[in-house]
Amino acid sequence: MAAQAENGKEKEVAKAEASFATLSRFLPYLWPKDLPALRVRIVIAMLLVLVSKGVQLSMGFVYGAAIDRMQPGLEAGVWMAIGLVVAYTGARFGGVLFDNLRNTVFERVGQDATRRLAENVFSHLHRLSMRFHMNRRTGAVTKVIERGTKSIDVMLYFMLFNIAPTAIELVAVLVIFWFKFGVGLVVATLAMVITYILFTQKVTDWRNKLREEMNELDTATVARSVDSLLNYETVKYFNAEDREAEYYARVARRYADAAVKSENSLAWLNIGQSLITNLMMAGAMGFSVWGWSQGRFSTGDVVLVNTLLMQLFRPLDMLGMVYRTIRQGLIDMAAMFDLIDTAPEIVDRPGAFELQVAGGELAFENVIFGYDPDRQILNGLSLRVPPGKTLAVVGPSGAGKSTIARLLYRFYDVTGGRITIDGQDLRDVTQSSLRAQIGIVPQDTVLFNDSIGYNIGYGREGASQAEIEDAARGAQIHNFIAAQPKQYETQVGERGLKLSGGEKQRVAIARTLLKNPPILILDEATSALDSRTEAEILDTLDEVSKARTTIVIAHRLSTVVDADEIVVLDAGRVAEQGTHAELLAKNGLYAEMWTRQQAEKDEEAVAAE
Repeated sequence: MAAQAENGKEKEVAKAEASFATLSRFLPYLWPKDLPALRVRIVIAMLLVLVSKGVQLSMGFVYGAAIDRMQPGLEAGVWMAIGLVVAYTGARFGGVLFDNLRNTVFERVGQDATRRLAENVFSHLHRLSMRFHMNRRTGAVTKVIERGTKSIDVMLYFMLFNIAPTAIELVAVLVIFWFKFGVGLVVATLAMVITYILFTQKVTDWRNKLREEMNELDTATVARSVDSLLNYETVKYFNAEDREAEYYARVARRYADAAVKSENSLAWLNIGQSLITNLMMAGAMGFSVWGWSQGRFSTGDVVLVNTLLMQLFRPLDMLGMVYRTIRQGLIDMAAMFDLIDTAPEIVDRPGAFELQVAGGELAFENVIFGYDPDRQILNGLSLRVPPGKTLAVVGPSGAGKSTIARLLYRFYDVTGGRITIDGQDLRDVTQSSLRAQIGIVPQDTVLFNDSIGYNIGYGREGASQAEIEDAARGAQIHNFIAAQPKQYETQVGERGLKLSGGEKQRVAIARTLLKNPPILILDEATSALDSRTEAEILDTLDEVSKARTTIVIAHRLSTVVDADEIVVLDAGRVAEQGTHAELLAKNGLYAEMWTRQQAEKDEEAVAAE
């Protein structure tokens, strides 16, 4: 039992330290060094808080004075009482006025902090490695970012305009009670506030555990729904609509059960808080009425005690929500800061220089690479592509063909050997300059849910409409676009699903033409196309690859017979190398693959007849 208690204390200390660490990272967004205008807004907002609290505290005195002016025998001074009542209502309005002015002044601070944090996270996510994005669900990541950025504005508001003003008001009330009603009422008020805070903390911590469970299930629900909808074609292919709906319903039911527990726990919090505050109100009011009966306090003093406590209870009634919101905000921000703290796997070396491409010679020198330590893909791969020539890379599935493209783009770093362009090691140059010199037509072309013109223009920032149309003509898709009602403003749909496979490939080619890189990668660019479309695309690719250093990664050998050189990969090594004719003459692995594919082609032709 003692060990469990000790472990519990250690966990609480660790949580407190983590919360403090998160809070310390959050504070710079509250007081931005490089934005003095926002600092001025914060100062003005805090001054308005003080003015608002001063006006609200005066309400009790004005109201109490009005009641005292209504005693028998003071009827002649009714206008004084009326004036005090008017002043009381003016103070009430003033409190609302200054609070809203404060919110207006501060709104820019909160929105700016949210914006800057969201921009930082978004930029950082794009700097992270491909390994990170392949291991994380997009829906779950976006949910973490959404919660974290939203929590900034809420945290700023509650910390500055709830906790701080409540503390100021509590001190002011205790001082007033000390001088007007004695130390007894001060001690009772302090005891009530401490009890209230401890009770709220304990119950809210319990509720937070329920809420954390609810949030995890909420994230799982969203992630599952996004994953399912992004893969809706696969769902259709396997007639799995009911299976997906059942899976989603199961996750959603678990979330609903957790949400019910969380919301029901709120009732116990409200009941306990109300009991504590009403016991205090009963005791304080009873004390002041007893003092009135003894002639120590006036009727107005009784009203003053009631008014001050009611004003103090109002923000305290929100303490549970505020505490929970801040705790949850810290949790949400900590999750988001974890994303920010995730270090990019691939970074530029200190002193990295801009890649200079003269001819565009590519060389893989004894390259060793594996995605995981126990999964080796390339085992001492060596190959060379002379400037302006085309090298085809073929081989069975899993031989490491697509890995070559990823390493060229430096999505991963080699674990052994090196890759060079014109003798420059890719690890010694900046990533931006490297990727600026390489273009790719991928196997699976994914387009933005925007216009065809936007997707082609994505190849080079700032490209003019005339340049976009020239690229489309080069990819032989201009006539298709011109025939559409909206032409280049035609929407392609999510991931380009409104276009056919051949149309998407031509958009990808046009995008690469617009980029106009000296080095080109064609990664299974026609594998998903029918024979007629494939032939048309191949003619276009032949034109595109002229005068460029080109690597063609292919499965169909018929698409690479005209390559200057063909490399056959097997188990991450070069098994054979030569021209199409030379490799057939060797009667080795390439010849075997060629014979098999020709036989499959003949079978398909017979079946078609």
